[in-house]
Amino acid sequence: MEHELQNANNRVVGQRQVLRALDGDKAARVYLGKDADGFIYHRVNALCEEKHVPVTVVDSMQELGKLCTVDVPTATAAVLK
Repeated sequence: MEHELQNANNRVVGQRQVLRALDGDKAARVYLGKDADGFIYHRVNALCEEKHVPVTVVDSMQELGKLCTVDVPTATAAVLK
């Protein structure tokens, strides 16, 4: 699953962009850092449940940032439809 995120040309990174993608029914899969802030984690996870979008939990925000090829820890990312 993580390879899907690494190789995706159509992905968004960060809470704001992921929430926007979910609201617009554009997210195919969402990735969450296990150590993300509780509010962000639960908000994104609840919206994924509501929209029936699969969620993959990654061990840490640091690892998720590396998977997204960004130099900062990332709480959430999404592969778009």
